[in-house]
Amino acid sequence: MDVRRGQLAELGGLIAAHARPDMQTSINGLMLSKEVASGLPDYSLTEPLVVVMAQGGKRLLLGEDRYEYRAGQCLVVTADLPVTGRFIDAGDGLPSLGMALVLRPAVVAELVLQAPGVRAARGAGSTAMFTTDADADLLDAVIRLVRLLDKPSDAPILAPLIEREIVWRLLAGPYGDTVRQIGMADSNLSYVSRAIGWIRQNYAEPMRVEELARVAGMSPSTFHRHFRSVTAMSPLQFQKRIRLQEARSMLVAAPGDIAGVGHRVGYDSPSQFTREYRRLFGAPPGLDAQRLRA
Repeated sequence: MDVRRGQLAELGGLIAAHARPDMQTSINGLMLSKEVASGLPDYSLTEPLVVVMAQGGKRLLLGEDRYEYRAGQCLVVTADLPVTGRFIDAGDGLPSLGMALVLRPAVVAELVLQAPGVRAARGAGSTAMFTTDADADLLDAVIRLVRLLDKPSDAPILAPLIEREIVWRLLAGPYGDTVRQIGMADSNLSYVSRAIGWIRQNYAEPMRVEELARVAGMSPSTFHRHFRSVTAMSPLQFQKRIRLQEARSMLVAAPGDIAGVGHRVGYDSPSQFTREYRRLFGAPPGLDAQRLRA
């Protein structure tokens, strides 16, 4: 316990020293977050990544499913997903401090090919998101990766090696079977990810589940079951969430063109757009955009 406490203290100090508002770092794929709880939810589109929290915590909603992770725990996401988040456990002026590393399919696939017998998780669900404790070995690798920000001449050589170690720790952990699917071209997650990619590129277009199933290479019934299992949403609910989050981004840049933004993201009815926008974000489009700019 004392070892992990010391590891979290060191990781938190490194994150606090290097975190920037855009979360980016000089190491490709590594992001650092320093956030004070605002009380307001944030809406984002994730990518496959692992997040390790050093201080504070965060609560995420994926559809109706809730995930929480706190200091000493990690979140793993294995697909592009629209989530709602809120920082927690960040009182008394203490910010939430976390690091995230993008999980690259090529790295996962290479390690799976090198060690095909890596322990599979028993009972691990097919959902594309999970939380678990970060053990001392994983924390050690994460700390060594973030330390490289202070040694830029070492980073190009050592960062890829530590990235592989972090992915290996995940593959050998309790949810290794779920992580493994990121790198497997014939996994159900890979098939569903094809459909997710199509929706992200064509979110404003009319969508039929039968067409998405063909994109995924599945029968409609099998596709619908696996899609809901991975995303906790139906394909239509997923498309709606993408549309509304894209609209929110557009409204910050063009706050006065509410009807035009609604039409660009696929809504023929301005009233339906306003109604569904308010249901998701808690305020009508114009007021929400004004609040975001403020």
